[in-house]
Amino acid sequence: MNAYINAYASQSCAGNTDALMDAIYKQRSAITIDSTYIKDTPVGLGKMNKGDFFTILKDVVSQVLETSNLSNFHDTLLIVGSSVGGMAESERHFFQDKNYKNINPQKHIISVIEDTLVEHFSFLSARSISTACTSSANALLLAKRLIKVGAYANILVVGADELCSTTVCGFHALGVLSSKPCSPFDEARDGMNVAEAVAALLIQNRPTKDAVELAGVGASSDAYHMTNPDPTASGAFSAMKNALEDAAVAPEKVDYINAHGTGTVANDQVEALGVEKLFDDVYISSTKAVTGHTLGAAGALEAVVVCEVIKRGQIPPQTGLKKAQNENIHLATKVYKREIKYALSNSFAFGGNNTSILFGAVQ
Repeated sequence: MNAYINAYASQSCAGNTDALMDAIYKQRSAITIDSTYIKDTPVGLGKMNKGDFFTILKDVVSQVLETSNLSNFHDTLLIVGSSVGGMAESERHFFQDKNYKNINPQKHIISVIEDTLVEHFSFLSARSISTACTSSANALLLAKRLIKVGAYANILVVGADELCSTTVCGFHALGVLSSKPCSPFDEARDGMNVAEAVAALLIQNRPTKDAVELAGVGASSDAYHMTNPDPTASGAFSAMKNALEDAAVAPEKVDYINAHGTGTVANDQVEALGVEKLFDDVYISSTKAVTGHTLGAAGALEAVVVCEVIKRGQIPPQTGLKKAQNENIHLATKVYKREIKYALSNSFAFGGNNTSILFGAVQ
């Protein structure tokens, strides 16, 4: 049984989905420079500017429901992908009180997002996935497999992560943060931008008007290093290849790749090599140059981007690119208007956890 994305919504530092796509096509980064997280150290961050995170979360899911063919989520499975959960809320208590006594463990863990949405919307069932930066990509992977075997007719995938000191300082400790908007795949790139976002996609077993097919999913594990990717790109290559094989689509049929493309030296080099090994000629760009790296929310947010790319028939340019390090891949240098039948989105995480999702136009 095939799986289709029939409704979606998002909120990121670039705004809602329409504002995000406008920023992507106009190459307008939404990254701001911030020095409040790390003393005397400015870093580029992607910050949402619309108030309470959990209010934004419920608003985004409400938008999906309003634009869907459902009147409620009572027969819908919820799958949440997040790497942060409620850590930001715990930090607010800790920094204010200088101790842990007012921290509620149930509002700290990953499932706080799931619990909040279940309480507000009454889903049939729910589960949470936390695999670092592939969290919501793996939620999409699971949704596709569950639809395929007929376990559910309706699945809502939500990717959500809020900025917090734990992640910003953690990536700073690894030496991979940039003090300016990131420039994926550029020869002079110097790091990533941590960001926050909420994205939700309704996956169903039948297409509605303007649906996009969730055509193929692929995963792999490097088993190489705790934080660094395998320099041979075997894991990245395998994830992409597995997604194509799952959909029975040849590499030459793919029109666009939304890259993981964080802007770090190691990640971009490895991903570019994997693309070079598998594809002869395909347009590629990373929209993290506009949104920053939204961590566990990235897979879902970039799935929304790819759905829009397919519907609009416009390949996004690589924002921030001056000189490509790897000239053997076809980085998009401007907006290209063309029919897009298949588009691939990559998400790669710590520990060599790799997930690729193939999206297809519904004929």
